[in-house]
Amino acid sequence: MTTATVTSPDASSTSGMSWTPRLWGTLIVLCAAMFLDALDVSMVGVALPSIGSELHLSTSALQWVVSGYVLGYGGLLLLGGRAADLLGRRRVFLIALGTFAAASLAGGLVDDGGLLIAARFLKGVSAAFTAPAGLSIITTTFAEGPARNRALSIYTTCGASGFSLGLVLSGLLTSVGWRWTFLMPVPVALLALLFAIRLLPRPTEERAKGGYDVLGAITGTTTVLLLVFTVTEAQGAGWLSLRTVGSLVVVVALAAAFLVVESRTAHPLVRLGIFRNGSVARANVIAFAMIGAYGGFQFVVTLYLQHLLGWSALQMALGLLPAGAFIALSAPFMGPIVDRFGTGRLLPIGLLALVGAFALFLRLDEHSSYPVLVLPSMLLLGVGFALAFPSVNIAATDGVSDEEQGLASGLVNTAIQVGTAVVLAGATAMITAGSAGGDSPQAQLDGYRPALVFVTAVALLGLLIAAVGALVDRRSKSTPLTVPDYDYPAAGSNAARTEVLTNR
Repeated sequence: MTTATVTSPDASSTSGMSWTPRLWGTLIVLCAAMFLDALDVSMVGVALPSIGSELHLSTSALQWVVSGYVLGYGGLLLLGGRAADLLGRRRVFLIALGTFAAASLAGGLVDDGGLLIAARFLKGVSAAFTAPAGLSIITTTFAEGPARNRALSIYTTCGASGFSLGLVLSGLLTSVGWRWTFLMPVPVALLALLFAIRLLPRPTEERAKGGYDVLGAITGTTTVLLLVFTVTEAQGAGWLSLRTVGSLVVVVALAAAFLVVESRTAHPLVRLGIFRNGSVARANVIAFAMIGAYGGFQFVVTLYLQHLLGWSALQMALGLLPAGAFIALSAPFMGPIVDRFGTGRLLPIGLLALVGAFALFLRLDEHSSYPVLVLPSMLLLGVGFALAFPSVNIAATDGVSDEEQGLASGLVNTAIQVGTAVVLAGATAMITAGSAGGDSPQAQLDGYRPALVFVTAVALLGLLIAAVGALVDRRSKSTPLTVPDYDYPAAGSNAARTEVLTNR
């Protein structure tokens, strides 16, 4: 089989490390959108009590203020990634970013809980298109190698900063008023949109060739939407209830139908052969475990600090600041670090730091002090995310052709959102079961500890997969290329020998 390396015209112009102001502007615009997408996943958490009090929402309704965003984001990422490949990355990015700004404004102005949840869902849908489109613009604009690693490190570190700083900003804004957690992204998104119109590249040939996989889009999107909906609703309905079990059976049936469709259609939404790339396959599983574990951990920490220790929103913002500050400050240095050590080495180290951060928090009690419990975990969390988050995104798009970069980006972002929904649902179930409905400090601790053990175990799974991947990469690099003793067309002919090797 003959293979070829595809390099876009834009990518070839950035193979050096000296970038033009326009390239830097393009990267900053994409980083702003990524920061907003990640920020919205975590920023609403601290504001939930104030939202529930003002809009008179029940606990189950409040859950959907969070889950509505995750449902739209995680459910439509595959479609968003493929739409970027087929319809044009620049076009998809601009439309989705404008929609994100409008939905943010609506969320900050509405006075009805149902409309707020609808606005959150629409924001999630728009993020499902901006995230893969933005990532694929980077991977097709910057040449694979040091330039792309540098760009992706800065880009994904902005995303990690959004995740970690979401609680910090939410605490600060909620102390003024919860609506500001929705309104703050509006001017940032509009400013990014204006600069994106001027700066994003207009390549002459941006779209992937091929038809539209309508049936694959329906079955794939419905599978992910129903899975996210099922796991978020399972806590209220019961994990063994007929509703939950029946819904999971339908999810499995839809997933099987999706795989059948993708294996038979001429132009699949997800080309299943992409998973033969070991780096891509492992990166998606690691992303699921890593961000899922963080989402569960964040939920436990928020409940513990606010409900048991009685921290205010502002105290929480300042207490969690070290992790976000470390990630943000590390952004300029991650590109050279990735070039020097490679993602295969950095992923296990970063995940080990995350596992350590989660495990250290198992020491929580009724009177834990900040320097002893919270600060060490936040520092390890910052180190872990700074190393692992850029690395997993680079690995998820490594070796993928330009015309499938949107697909690869959509896959890894889908893994992140589904992981967040699944692990958060599991952690919530363990908190409820462990506390047995009690409100005493000990009952709360009995719920938090099993949830922390669960998220630590999920992160440990990601660490094991990353370690296995590092061993596989090391073996493949240390194994010399051996050439079988073929009967070449002309003995001693280098051209004939090259032809056999190229077409193997």
